[in-house]
Amino acid sequence: MKGEFTAIIEEAPEGGYWAICPEVPGANGQGETIEETKESLRDAIRLVLEDRVEDARRGLPGDAIQTVVAI
Repeated sequence: MKGEFTAIIEEAPEGGYWAICPEVPGANGQGETIEETKESLRDAIRLVLEDRVEDARRGLPGDAIQTVVAI
């Protein structure tokens, strides 16, 4: 799965940074540096989207069509 998402990064009061992704509710990250924070957010986005795909596939009928749509 590949795509581009918005990362909103702010300094954390206790030090380091935290981030959210408005396109993927529930995906957030944190780190000591901006790069660590982005990597943490990247991992969170990946996990949230993988979980949503697994949930959607549960109980699908065998003849359901699965394909890819590029945006």
